[in-house]
Amino acid sequence: MVTSTHEEPEPSSDFLSNNCPQPEWSQGQEESEHVHSGSTTNANTKRRNQRKQSGVESQLMSYSQCKPDTSRKSVKCEICGKTFQYKYRLLNHLRVHTGEKPYCCSTCGKGFRHLIHLKSHMRIHTGEKPYICSTCGKGFRHSSSSRVHMRIHTGEKPYSCSTCGKRFIQINSLNTHIRTHTGEKPHSCSACGKSFSNASAFRVHMRIHTGEKPHLCKICGKTFSQAPNLKKHMRIHTGEKPHSCSACGKSFSNASAFRVHMRIHTGEKPHLCKICGKTFSQAAHLKKHMRIHST
Repeated sequence: MVTSTHEEPEPSSDFLSNNCPQPEWSQGQEESEHVHSGSTTNANTKRRNQRKQSGVESQLMSYSQCKPDTSRKSVKCEICGKTFQYKYRLLNHLRVHTGEKPYCCSTCGKGFRHLIHLKSHMRIHTGEKPYICSTCGKGFRHSSSSRVHMRIHTGEKPYSCSTCGKRFIQINSLNTHIRTHTGEKPHSCSACGKSFSNASAFRVHMRIHTGEKPHLCKICGKTFSQAPNLKKHMRIHTGEKPHSCSACGKSFSNASAFRVHMRIHTGEKPHLCKICGKTFSQAAHLKKHMRIHST
C-alpha cells in the first residue's frame, strides 16, 4: 500500500507569537513593582511571585496548545482502536471501515480510497512508466517496482528462508516459497477444488473454467491463457529456435520438445507401463502402448 509521507508542519515562531496568548506579566512590570514597593510587606512579595509563576505556566500551556504534540498519537479510531497523530490521517483511515472510495478513474470507473492510488492506477491507461532502470532501460509504473527490479542487477536478496536458507528478491516470493515447507495451499478453486500455493498459478488455473485467454498474438489473432504459451507461439512466426542440441545440433522452438529429443541421446525412458514394465521416452508412446493391454 502506498502511504503518504506528508507531515503537518509545526507552527513557526511567528505563528506562536501572534496566536498564543502572552503572559500577563513582563520584565518592565516586575521592575516597576519593585521600585514602588519599598514598603511592601512579605505577603505582597509572595503574591507577586505567584503572579509570575502563573504567567509562566500560562505561556507554556498556550505554546503546547499551538504546537502539534509529537510525543504521542492523540487521535483514535473508535472502530479498531488505531491511533494517529493528525486528524486528516484518521479521516483517511476511516475509509478502510466505511469502504468509501471517493477517487474514481474516469476511464474504467474503478474507485480508490486515496488520490495517490488513483494517480498510480492511471498509468495503466496512459502507459506512462516514469521510473527507468539506469542499467537496462526498463520502465516501471511504480517506484517500488523499480527498486525491486534493481536487485536483479545488484544481486541483492534481502529476504531469507529460516528453514532452508534460500534467499529472495521479494517478500512475496519468500512467502510463496515457505509454503513448500508447510504444504499450505490457501488458494482453492471453487469449480474443481484444486488448491494452489500461490495466487498467480491460481489465477491462471481459473482460466480453464472461465475460458479467458487474455494474451493475444498480434500477427494471427490467436489467443492464449498464459503468457509463456503466447511467447512459444510467436516462434512460429519468427522462426526462432533457441533450444539447440549439443549432441547433434538440432534446434527446437520450445523447451519440452527439446527435453524429449535429448532422451534419444541419453537413453532415458521415464514413462513406465505398470502392467508389463515396459518403459518409454514419451508419454504419448506409453498411452499408445496401453491400448495393447485394454484390448
